[in-house]
Amino acid sequence: MSAGASSARGEKLTWTQEELDAMTAEELFQSYKRTGNEELKWPLVMRYVGLVKSIALQVRGVYSSFAQVDDIVNEGLLTLAGAVDKFDPDKGIKFETYVSKRIRGAVIDLARRQDWVPRSVRRKARDIDQASSELFSELGRYPTDQEMAQRLGISEGQYQEDLANSSMCNVLSLDALFEDREQNGGAELPDGGMDSRPEDSMLRQELLDTLTKAITSLRENEQTVISLYYHKNLSMKEIAQVMEVSEPRISQLHSRAIQKLKLYMNQYMTGGA
Repeated sequence: MSAGASSARGEKLTWTQEELDAMTAEELFQSYKRTGNEELKWPLVMRYVGLVKSIALQVRGVYSSFAQVDDIVNEGLLTLAGAVDKFDPDKGIKFETYVSKRIRGAVIDLARRQDWVPRSVRRKARDIDQASSELFSELGRYPTDQEMAQRLGISEGQYQEDLANSSMCNVLSLDALFEDREQNGGAELPDGGMDSRPEDSMLRQELLDTLTKAITSLRENEQTVISLYYHKNLSMKEIAQVMEVSEPRISQLHSRAIQKLKLYMNQYMTGGA
């Protein structure tokens, strides 16, 4: 293969495969941002295939009812290709962090468009939210599973099953907020988003501070699950291995934690926290 050609200004226009293979992802990215040469774009995108696959596996609970992992990987690659063009390295955000948020957001948007959550699950989720809010107001603390089951008129086992099934509804609404918290508000917001005015930025920061307080109110094992799942991006199976308990137990802890966090945030929104 012949050596790569250069422009009149000395800027490289073509690269041999050996040259591309020898470049780091950062070097590829810098060269692409500097030149806009499409010849560099897909080699750069392919460097992050592993990241896309990892994210697809992490959020498989969101799309498992309507799509396969390969479908989501393909969707992620398209999102990644767009993120390469839109990413601004001057904002001080790592590209991996930026693109992870983009891909997770794309999957969540896809799930919302599919309206994949059955009506029966949505109804039970609303019933659980209402009962939880009522008991929290009455008791001044988080209700136990037994108290929740009694209020709902079902067995404790049925309540735990309904809670696990409905928890993904809550995950979709809390997921972006978790990511903003982990990135200290550094992720890019759409034009006209919450950071478009100083007062909106302050409100967002207050919301993130409240979420932090909500997380610290959880039991230690619940905090651990939330941290490993949302911050370390481990799967439920991997968290089970780390904590040396069963995967169903991790799912139960996650469901309870999400319900408590949603209750705490709802109390905050209505002036009760």
